[in-house]
Amino acid sequence: MRSLVPIVSLALSALPAQADEGGVPFWFSGQYASFAAMPVSPGFSMPIQGYYYTGGASRSKTLDRGNVASAGLDSSVPLLMVQPTWAPKTKILGGQAAFGLGFGWGNNTTDASLAVTGFDREAGRSDSLTGFTDLYPIASIAWTKGNSNWMGYVTGDIPTADYDPDRLSNIGIGHGAVDAGGGYTFFDPTSGWEASAVAGLTWNMENPDTDYRNGVDIHLDWAASRYITEKWQIGLAGYLYGQLTDDSGAGAPDNYRSSIAAIGPEIGYSFSVSGQPAYFNLRAYHEFAARNRVEGTAVFATLSLPIGQLLK
Repeated sequence: MRSLVPIVSLALSALPAQADEGGVPFWFSGQYASFAAMPVSPGFSMPIQGYYYTGGASRSKTLDRGNVASAGLDSSVPLLMVQPTWAPKTKILGGQAAFGLGFGWGNNTTDASLAVTGFDREAGRSDSLTGFTDLYPIASIAWTKGNSNWMGYVTGDIPTADYDPDRLSNIGIGHGAVDAGGGYTFFDPTSGWEASAVAGLTWNMENPDTDYRNGVDIHLDWAASRYITEKWQIGLAGYLYGQLTDDSGAGAPDNYRSSIAAIGPEIGYSFSVSGQPAYFNLRAYHEFAARNRVEGTAVFATLSLPIGQLLK
C-alpha cells in the first residue's frame, strides 16, 4: 500500500534549524514491505493501513519548523489510511498498471520540554491535532517473469490537510512533493522464500507558509520472509532514509541533512475473497541512527481487499 503521511510537524526560530523541515520528510518510511513489486489483480481494490508511531528526541536536539522550535520531544501518531485503487485489464507496456489515491484520518499529539515562538519561550508545551491527512495520488506499473517481479511508480503530496506553522503538531506537511522510484520482488512459491526492496527519490516543493524547502531525499524499504505454512509467512522488514542535498530557504543552515534506519519483525497472512487474492500484513520497526529527526517505534497493519468482488 502506498500511503504518505508525515510523522510529526515541529519548529523553532531562536534555535538552530534542522534538515528536512522539522525532521519531517514526505516519504512514509516502512510503507512497502513483502510483495511490494508484485502486480495487483485487475479491477478495484482497497488497501487499508493502520499505523501507529511513538518516538521522540532529546533536549540536545532542536527541531525547527515554521514559527515554532522545540526540544525534548515526545510524539505519538495513530492513523488510519485507505487507498482506493484501480488496475485496468489491458496491459500497458506489457505490465500491469495501477492507479490510486491515498488519504487518511488520525491524530498527532506532541509534548515538548521547551518550545520557542519568536522571542517567547514556553516550558512543558503540549499540542494535539485530529484531522485528515494530505492527498497522495500514485500510479504504478509492474511486470512478472518467473519468480522475479519489477515495479516502477510515481507518487506525490497534494497539501490539503490542516496545517499551521505556529502549531507544535500538524498532520499535513504544508508543501507539495513528487516521488518516483522502483522495486523488485523475488518470490519462489515452491520454497516459500520472498524478498522485496523499493527505492526512490523525493523532490520537495517550497513550503509557502515558511519559505523553506527540503532537500532531495533518498529512501529504501525492504523485507525478507518465508511461508511457514500455505498461508502464513514470517520475516524481517526495515528501511533506510537520508538526504542527498541540503535544505534551502528561510532559516536553512548549510550542510544540514536528516537520516534514519529501522528494522523489525513482520508476519503475513494470504487468503482469498470470492476467488480473488487478499492479504494481511503486520510489522513493527525499531528506529536507530537518527540524525536531525525524532526516533522511535513504528507499527503497520495492512489489509488489501478486492472490493470489486465484494460488491458483486
